Amino acid sequence: MPQLDPTWYVSQMFWLIVCFFTMLFIMSKIILPRIAYIMDKRQRRIDNYLEKARENKALAEQSLENYQKAIAEATAQAQASLEAMQKELDEMVSKRQEELTRKLGKQIRDSEMKIAQGREEALAQVNEMSENLAWEIVKKIGIKDISRKEVKNAVTAAAEE
Repeated sequence: MPQLDPTWYVSQMFWLIVCFFTMLFIMSKIILPRIAYIMDKRQRRIDNYLEKARENKALAEQSLENYQKAIAEATAQAQASLEAMQKELDEMVSKRQEELTRKLGKQIRDSEMKIAQGREEALAQVNEMSENLAWEIVKKIGIKDISRKEVKNAVTAAAEE
């Protein structure tokens, strides 16, 4: 075998050194800079994606905060409207009751029926106003996947409780 023959050692060492340094030169001047460039480009892209993700997270948190504020404001407005309506209904019922207590026995029974009818109408109006108010709230909030019928069903269910 010529590899093991001592006469060829010098020639083999020469070519080993030439090939080694040639490969070292090619690796250091061509291949490694390309690899470094690709890795640097990849790292910049990853950093850019992470920065965009942080920005999107901050934007989402701000949107959530604005959404929660809008919900709180709408709830407060709805509560104030309901309280005003209840107060108005209470005043209307008390006025009718004062007028009806002055009448005689038969008129008392007739007036009690009228109060019951008036109360049902008022509750129907409250339900209708509640439905309209809830629908307006849903529209202002911007929820598009809820139909008016679902809002009506939810208000009706809440009124029955």
